[in-house]
Amino acid sequence: MYVPKHFEEDDNAKLHQYIRDYGFGILIVADEDGIEANHLPFHLSREEGESLGTLQCHVARNNSVWQRLKNGGRVLAVFQGPDGYVSPSWYPSKAESGRVVPTWNYLAVHAAGKARIVEDATWLKQHLMKLTDQHESGMKEPWQVNDAPEDFTDRLVKAIVGIEIEIETLTGKLKASQNLPERNRAGVKAGLEGSDQPQSCAMSKFVS
Repeated sequence: MYVPKHFEEDDNAKLHQYIRDYGFGILIVADEDGIEANHLPFHLSREEGESLGTLQCHVARNNSVWQRLKNGGRVLAVFQGPDGYVSPSWYPSKAESGRVVPTWNYLAVHAAGKARIVEDATWLKQHLMKLTDQHESGMKEPWQVNDAPEDFTDRLVKAIVGIEIEIETLTGKLKASQNLPERNRAGVKAGLEGSDQPQSCAMSKFVS
């Protein structure tokens, strides 16, 4: 990912939070068999001593992508935050020089590392519990894996395969008009806030 210095986000704590906030990512595998991308929910953990943390996800056993990772190999997980189109009409400087063009603001995090396959039923069930608890935490009546009959969940666990990725590199890009003068940034923020697109409204919070 191309990251100009003024759009670089290198605070690992922020990048970890972005992954948790926008945890439905893309797992990309590239090898001699080609390139494959799978859209999956991820759980991020960071134990004491881990420099960048560990990502966990799972795929259906019928999804052959896990077989490509049985012998290890590096993968890339991509997480996309809010994004929004930026109109030149939002820049006060437009009226003065006309030297403005459209652009796009967005947030993205790339996590690369070595993957390992996990078929252990205990690990898989714990992974599902952590992933579920993370996304149910804001519910009025949070659902838990143990709410379902054990024989039912045991059958489902047999139908999935876990993937664990030890993060080796973490790259973040926040393009939020940081390279513009203050008055143009204010115009962009107001324009995004006034958009009828939820993604644009969410992007406005990153413009300061």
